[in-house]
Amino acid sequence: MLPGVSVQDINKRIDERGFFAEIVRNDWKDLLRDDKIAQANLSLSHPGMIRAWHRHKRGQVDYLIVLGGTMKICAYDDKEGSPTRGHLDEIIATEEKLQLVRVPGHYWHGTKTLGVNPSLTLYFVSHLYDEKDPDEERRDWNDPSILDPKTSKSFDWNKPPHK
Repeated sequence: MLPGVSVQDINKRIDERGFFAEIVRNDWKDLLRDDKIAQANLSLSHPGMIRAWHRHKRGQVDYLIVLGGTMKICAYDDKEGSPTRGHLDEIIATEEKLQLVRVPGHYWHGTKTLGVNPSLTLYFVSHLYDEKDPDEERRDWNDPSILDPKTSKSFDWNKPPHK
């Protein structure tokens, strides 16, 4: 994985009432490091929806957990001189296996909802959103300069996983 990108499995405690899960704890230092969560957001995406590419230039870190449906979460490093330049992480997150995914904001990142159901994603960020001066730089979802390291071709969000 790219340095700083990590996944924390979430323990679901299931009983006759349903389940309980701790989503984030400040003692998960391997995941949180020195980050402080400043805001929580909820996002629903329709099947096939691609929300990509963007990055944060002021140090924001995103934490995503898919509560409904299935989502592909990608992070891409294009920083000149980086030892992981050209590396792309693909993480499949699902309601079936709860995971908290950490994505440092300096990586280009995005998501795609997989399957026939909408995805419901709770995400936490380390900086408050400023509508007047948003910390976001954007690229088109199909930007040809983001390469798939497996094929050396433009990354294709719609490529079947088995090809």
